[in-house]
Amino acid sequence: MTPTTGLDARALDGRTVDAVDVHAFEVPTDGPDGREQDGTLEWDSTTMVLVRVHAGGSTGLGYTYGDVSVAAFAHSVLTPVIMGGPVASPPALWERLGTRMRNAGRPGVGAMALSAVDVALWDLKARLLGLPLVHLLPAHHDRVPVYGSGGFTNYSQDRLTDQLTGWVEQGIPRVKLKTSREPEADVRRLTAVRRAVGDGTQLFTDANGALGRKEALYWAHRFHDEWNVRWFEEPVSSADLAGLRMLRDRGPARLEITAGEYAFTAQDFANLVDGPAVDCLQADVTRCGGITGVLEVAGLSAGRHLDLSAHCAPAVSAHAFCAVRRLRHLEYFHDHVRVERLLFDGVLSPDGGALSPDTGRPGLGLEVKWADAERYRVHGTRPS
Repeated sequence: MTPTTGLDARALDGRTVDAVDVHAFEVPTDGPDGREQDGTLEWDSTTMVLVRVHAGGSTGLGYTYGDVSVAAFAHSVLTPVIMGGPVASPPALWERLGTRMRNAGRPGVGAMALSAVDVALWDLKARLLGLPLVHLLPAHHDRVPVYGSGGFTNYSQDRLTDQLTGWVEQGIPRVKLKTSREPEADVRRLTAVRRAVGDGTQLFTDANGALGRKEALYWAHRFHDEWNVRWFEEPVSSADLAGLRMLRDRGPARLEITAGEYAFTAQDFANLVDGPAVDCLQADVTRCGGITGVLEVAGLSAGRHLDLSAHCAPAVSAHAFCAVRRLRHLEYFHDHVRVERLLFDGVLSPDGGALSPDTGRPGLGLEVKWADAERYRVHGTRPS
């Protein structure tokens, strides 16, 4: 199907979800000895949970990143809710799903499953209308600036600098590395990175909640003063709202404190902007309730005069975050870029430091590469 020249709402008349299938694929990392590290975690694979919804001969897809248990949750708790449901209004089905999840548990696994289903419903609606998803949304932008993200703490110095300079050479003017697993080692790492990417590149850091409050404040000043770091993500746990506020208030004026990737509900985001606890809010479309969730968070960020940055999942985020008025940028995360390229046709590549949705393809513009994906399957069965 190719996009039509105009929206024909009759394509949705009487359409209901007539089938749902759920899959999960576990892709090993390409880090040293098959592992990657950040400030608080080590992992050897990334699991994508894929949900497909079908109606009227069209199929919409959505996905999230999490444990394979997310797939089981989507199948057992959410699929029965949307079967036979109208496809014209994904937010209406989103509300039904939220009600159904009350006792099963909405934050965490539940929110990730809900997000995948919601994205699939929006993708389905756009495909039925023959529209690229971005044209179905209240878009404020036609492109999303990106920053290169990776720089894992177990990378050698050569791999670290090669990865970050590779993004700069692609025209991406912002790069981020993981820090704070061994704080004293960051002196050498940051010095090498700053030398490699040059003074004109914006340098971001992400501690993944590894530090205590006073330690984080100490490193906030060093990051800013010695390496001109402008973005300090989760210096303390994102659950430590008082710690984030302290760092925001007492850290360098030009170093932004950021968090939000682990916010699952509207209240989670409200807690972060109350005070506020962050200089720039983050949201993950595959965790915060999908596209419907992003639209809610976008309103909150605008109302509190805070920019919103997209966390990962670039193939979906490039569409969803065009609808964010106070858009800052999108995390172009090494693991997710790699997985999406392995599993999908139609993924986007940065141009001029940004991702632009493909308006020549309906929906998200993605198609599953089933033959390539099968070797990574850990849940579901390949469609016949």
